[in-house]
Order: sequence, then structure tokens, then C-alpha cells
Amino acid sequence: MKNLTEEEILNIFKKTEALLNGHFLLTSGRHSNVYFQCAKVLQYPEYNNIICAAIAEHYKNFEIDTVIAPAIGGIVVGQEVARQLNKRFIFAEREDKKLNLRRGFSIEKGERILVCEDVVTTGGSVFEVIDIIKQSEAVPVGVGFIVDRSKGKVQFGVPQKSVVSLDAISYEPGNCILCKENIPFIKPGSRKIL
Repeated sequence: MKNLTEEEILNIFKKTEALLNGHFLLTSGRHSNVYFQCAKVLQYPEYNNIICAAIAEHYKNFEIDTVIAPAIGGIVVGQEVARQLNKRFIFAEREDKKLNLRRGFSIEKGERILVCEDVVTTGGSVFEVIDIIKQSEAVPVGVGFIVDRSKGKVQFGVPQKSVVSLDAISYEPGNCILCKENIPFIKPGSRKIL
């Protein structure tokens, strides 16, 4: 399978109307004029396959037992990467505002785990999943994600691979220039923010 360039991936985002412009409230609580709605791209199996192949290819020679993702955005990415690597897949879900393993999922001591996510802005959900892995005395071997909104500023302390990396500007709510211009925001993500 041919690896696509970052520009080709961004064109897929545009073609599927997954790259949005406006005023958005991000899952991190920050505001931005750009939003990546990965679900709009990943609804097409051929794009999911191609995009996640870049992550799977990067980690194919790593010793990995399991792939884990934070719900909800990372589930489709994690499942496809796990499928391509032929590894077990599990996910963590939010319960009382904290990510936990549920549905009978468990992690064994010493298990080697790859974390997958769709979009990273501050990395909050990924850091939470890494904490779950470490609390289980397992080993986080890497992080793979589609969009790195931080252009490499967010570092997880393990090898990491993003398919698209750009410096997408985001603002603390109190310093948002879009709010100061009275442009109403929308919250397209999956997590409720209070």
C-alpha cells in the first residue's frame, strides 16, 4: 500500500468535509478556528485503511501485545491499527470524567501496549491512557495518532507517530480572539465539557 503524503491526507480531509473552519470548542476546553472531525474521514473504510496504515507501518517491528484507545474518537483508529498489526484491541471510557477500563477489559503486568488516538491538541486523553497502562504495571511502547495539532510540542515520553502534523492555533477560552469578535462557537466533539 502506498503511503500518502501529508498534503494528500489533508486533501482527503477536505474532500470528506472533515477539515472544518469556524469557531470551535475543542475536547481539551480550548478554542480554535480549525477542527478535524476524523469521524467524517474514518466513515470510509478505504480512507481508514490508508490513514491507519501509516501508524501500523511505523510500529510493525515493535513488540506489541495490545492496542488501546480512549473512547470515543480513538476507537476506530485503534481498532484499525490493531487489525493491521493483528493485535488485541481494547479501549478506555470516561466514567465520572475519568478514563477507565470497563466492559471486562484488563491489562496484565508487563503487557506491551500501543496507544492510538484520532487528534492530539494537548494530549490529555492519551496521558490518561498512559497512566492506566502504568498503573497496571504494563509498558506503553508508543503512541500513534492521525492529527497532531501541536506540531510536535506535545511529547508523551515514548515513541510517537502522527500522520498529519501542523500547528493549529488554539486559545484558552479567556484569551480567544474569536470570542472577542462575538463569533459563536460550536462543540463538534464527543466529550461533554462543562
